[in-house]
Amino acid sequence: MKLQKDLLAVIAVTTAVAIGGCSSTKESNALFNDADAMFVQMMIPHHEQAVVLSEMAENPTSGAGSAVISLAAQISSAQDSEIELMKSFLTQWDVPVVGHESMDHSSMDHGSKMKGMLSAEELAKLSTLSGKVFDKEWMLAMIAHHEGAIEMAQTVEQSGKNLELQTLAKAIISGQQVEIDQMKSMLANL
Repeated sequence: MKLQKDLLAVIAVTTAVAIGGCSSTKESNALFNDADAMFVQMMIPHHEQAVVLSEMAENPTSGAGSAVISLAAQISSAQDSEIELMKSFLTQWDVPVVGHESMDHSSMDHGSKMKGMLSAEELAKLSTLSGKVFDKEWMLAMIAHHEGAIEMAQTVEQSGKNLELQTLAKAIISGQQVEIDQMKSMLANL
């Protein structure tokens, strides 16, 4: 419960800082580079897949345990709000928004594009599992997914220049690390 409160606090601060920055300094929002734009364009579909994974866990057919369902709801909520924030960055920067619906997941080699992304086949396989087997495989997939997001966020921390995006990257790193630690603990007790 404390981890969830900490994560929600990080998201609230990030959103408030980003929204506050967006409304008060249009000039600073124009300050971005290719690394910022690429990060946001890649992180939106990355987050969208985490939402898809969360919806799988929340679906009654998965037979997921209550702790996994609760974590999935938390992940979905956090990432939905971050997706909207990132889309607003792209709109401000006049950069095209790319979402998972416009990507061909079946032919894309996610491993070379975005770390932690599951292929269409891996998603399909996960959807056939249920109960504790689902819980285990879902958490392993989500840990890898989060680790990929953290790596992407660390890269934009080093190469990006937009201050609001830097704040979001820091929140992604800290928030998703909290969830990784939580899932590792849950796996140890499964």
